[in-house]
Amino acid sequence: MILLPLAHEEPIYSAWNMPMDFAYEELESLWDRLLSRQPEQVREAFHSLSETEKAAVLQHLERMANESGWHPEQRLSAEQALQALKDGI
Repeated sequence: MILLPLAHEEPIYSAWNMPMDFAYEELESLWDRLLSRQPEQVREAFHSLSETEKAAVLQHLERMANESGWHPEQRLSAEQALQALKDGI
């Protein structure tokens, strides 16, 4: 999933102006780490983001963990990512 900025916000991903293939690969790598179920990888990926990006990621993880329509494995990965971030504070 690729996060896009709202019209009034700065880009959610710092590679916004990079070539599309590179930006896509970077986003895919970021989400792979965020949803890895490995607390250190989750925290490292999260802490590499700007404050705006962190807020968007947290909001998305909350939706994944709490809204219907997500695959159970996606839900579990989101829950574990949120727990890793909570434990890392």
